Amino acid sequence: MKKNYFAFMLVIALGLVLTACSDAGSNNNAGGNTSANKEQSVVTTKTTKEIVDGMLAAIEQPALIDMNGDMVKQMFYIDPALMEEYTIMSPMMNVKTNEIALFKVKDAKDIAAIEEGAKKRAADVQKTFETYLQDQYENAKNYKLVTKGNYVLFVISEEADKFLAAFDTYFEQK
Repeated sequence: MKKNYFAFMLVIALGLVLTACSDAGSNNNAGGNTSANKEQSVVTTKTTKEIVDGMLAAIEQPALIDMNGDMVKQMFYIDPALMEEYTIMSPMMNVKTNEIALFKVKDAKDIAAIEEGAKKRAADVQKTFETYLQDQYENAKNYKLVTKGNYVLFVISEEADKFLAAFDTYFEQK
């Protein structure tokens, strides 16, 4: 039953992504990540904190704490100076892999660097849990990475598809 539910949610999320991206700008790689069309022009009136807080209010997650400053550089391999703003929530205890990070880059040319840093972070989390907790390792392998305009969303969660659907609701086509 749980596999059917997951497959159903995956189909819905993929449908949303494909609908939002009418050209071939959507690509999936082996990690289960999704990268939406970077060229679309989208707008939101919310800050990254408001978006993340809104998604976390709607989608239950284990206890998470805010990550900032030097931790961003060390854990995501990203220079905070590239971002206009960001919000990163990571597990309070190292028994869960759930993370959500939303970055708003200052310049679209830096999106690739943000995505690369998020992929490195996912690899680090996977390595940490590879021999530790198998269910969390599987969760980390199925992370999602989506770009919408100048925003990059990185999610590790059993509810990642719900996060992707919720993320889309904060944006309007311009």
